[in-house]
Amino acid sequence: MSSKKGISVVIPNYNGETLLPQIIPALYEALAQVNLPHEMIISDDRSTDDSINYIRQNFPQIILIENKINAGFAPAINKGIFAAQYDLVLLLNSDVKLTPDYFDQQLSYFEDPETFGVMSRIIGWDDDHIQDGGKYPSFHGLKIKTSGNYIPADPHEKNRLCSMYLSGANALVSREKMIRLGGFNELFAPFYVEDFELSLRAWRMGWKCYYEHNAVCRHRVSSTIKQKSKKIFIKKIYNRNKMFLHALHLEPAQRFLWQLQLAGETLIQLLLGKFWFLSSWRMYLAAQKKIRASRKRFQQIAGGKDQLMSTRSVVRKILHSLSNIPIKRF
Repeated sequence: MSSKKGISVVIPNYNGETLLPQIIPALYEALAQVNLPHEMIISDDRSTDDSINYIRQNFPQIILIENKINAGFAPAINKGIFAAQYDLVLLLNSDVKLTPDYFDQQLSYFEDPETFGVMSRIIGWDDDHIQDGGKYPSFHGLKIKTSGNYIPADPHEKNRLCSMYLSGANALVSREKMIRLGGFNELFAPFYVEDFELSLRAWRMGWKCYYEHNAVCRHRVSSTIKQKSKKIFIKKIYNRNKMFLHALHLEPAQRFLWQLQLAGETLIQLLLGKFWFLSSWRMYLAAQKKIRASRKRFQQIAGGKDQLMSTRSVVRKILHSLSNIPIKRF
C-alpha cells in the first residue's frame, strides 16, 4: 500500500472531448507550480465521442484506461485510483478546470496524519459565482441532508474548515486511506451521492475532510436536460442513492425509525403524483443483500463496528469545529 511522494491526478471521462483541450493544459500549469512528481490518469467510461483519440494524439504521456462498458462514475474513477502510484490523488471531473495556484494552500493539510482529504471552492467556468463551498451537515428528522454549503465570513482568517464531504468534482485525498476504504462504493453507480458516502466512511474511521476556501477551480455547468424521461431517471437514481446512504450509515435504531419516515415520505410523493419515487424505493428494496454486504465489509475494514464513529457523532464533531468560526451558509 506504500506510495511514492507525489500527485496522481485521476479523471473519469465520458464524452469530454470538447472540454479536455481546456482542462488538461490548465491542470499541467497547476502541477508545474508544485515541486512534486506527478502523473495523470484518465479512465474513460466508454466514450462515444473522439476523446480517446484526442488524448492519444495530443497527450501521449497520459495514462489512459479504456473501460469496456459504460458503468458510471464510481467504477470508472476507481480504476484510476487503484492504478495511481503517488501518495496524493487528485480526483477531478472532466468538466473542472484548475486555477494556476490550486495546490498551494492544500498540501499542508496532509502534514496531519488524520487528514483524509481537502476540496476547494468551486466557481463558475466564466464567472466567479460560487457553486460549491464547504459542506454543512444537517438532518431533517432522521434524514441526512445531502445539500448545504458554507463559506467563511472572512476568507482571510486562517482556519481549517471541516467539510461533511468532499465533492467528487475535485478532491485531493490520501491514496493510502482511499485504498484502505476500497475507493468509491460502486453500489451507487451510475452517479450521485457516492462522494458523500465515501467522505462519511472516512469521517467514521476517525479521519478528517476539509474545505480550503483559497484554493479555487472552475466548473462548467452541464446543459439543461430537455428529455423528460432522462430527468425522471436521474431523480430515481438520486433518491435511490440517498436511501442507500441512510441504510449504510444510520445506527440500527435510527435506521428503523428512518424506514418509518421513508414510508411516510413515499406515501406523500405518491399523493403528489411523483410515481417515480416508488421506483426509487423498489430499487432500494431490491438491493438489500448488497447493502448488508457493503455495511459488513466496512465494519471489517474498521476492525469491528465498535471502532466506527456514528453518523450523529460525525455531525456533532463537524458542527463543534465550526461553532466559533463566522460562516455564511447557502
